[in-house]
Amino acid sequence: MKLSEFCVRRPVFATVLSLMLVIFGLVALERLTLREYPDINRPVVSITTIYRGASANVVENKVTQVIEDRIAGVEGILKLESDSSDERSSIRVEFDVARDIDDATNDVRDRISRVLTQLPPEADPPQVVKADANAESVMFLSFNSEVMTPLEVTDYAERYIVDRLSTVPGVSRAALSGARRAAMRIWIDRQALAARALTVEDIETALRRENVQLPAGRIESQQREFSLRTEVGLDTEKDFRNLVVGR
Repeated sequence: MKLSEFCVRRPVFATVLSLMLVIFGLVALERLTLREYPDINRPVVSITTIYRGASANVVENKVTQVIEDRIAGVEGILKLESDSSDERSSIRVEFDVARDIDDATNDVRDRISRVLTQLPPEADPPQVVKADANAESVMFLSFNSEVMTPLEVTDYAERYIVDRLSTVPGVSRAALSGARRAAMRIWIDRQALAARALTVEDIETALRRENVQLPAGRIESQQREFSLRTEVGLDTEKDFRNLVVGR
């Protein structure tokens, strides 16, 4: 039996069904969201560089402008914004919606790798992430322990938690904040420095020179391979006290 024949034989049912369809249509029309300019989440890549001790003007000229000039030619860029403040350079790159975010991020990283030699050696390597640097975090996790010290908790989180969270699908970035790290504070005897014709810069140079780890090659066998490195870092208070500043 055809639908038209069924409706002719049962006009009341056909009328009720038509009214229900009209009512559902009116309700849907009221609740349907219609926008002339709908919200679209465009792919965004953020580049953050830390240059400690530098003013905003120095950061702009030495870091931000150098990186901008290099990445400006990446395919699919719609908008390029930057912000230079004291000790910090932040660049936001917005791509076309058709651009794959992973490919865009890899292109940006490739361009930045070619410009590292042009950045100040004192600046930290640029950090490239697939997210807006100004976006707020959506989840915070707190870690504490009754048997581990704050330094040990920080080390555990860095080794076993941060990397695993970064690989969770949908997670753009996992960062550690409030970390406790070992540090050594050095008090300077200015009279002793003046008596030996030394300056604070001499102490800083000696610390940078001695507190390093250098590669020393590797040892290979048929079954194993060992990497060698020279450890001349300063670890204990005694190491810092015995540091030779000048001769």
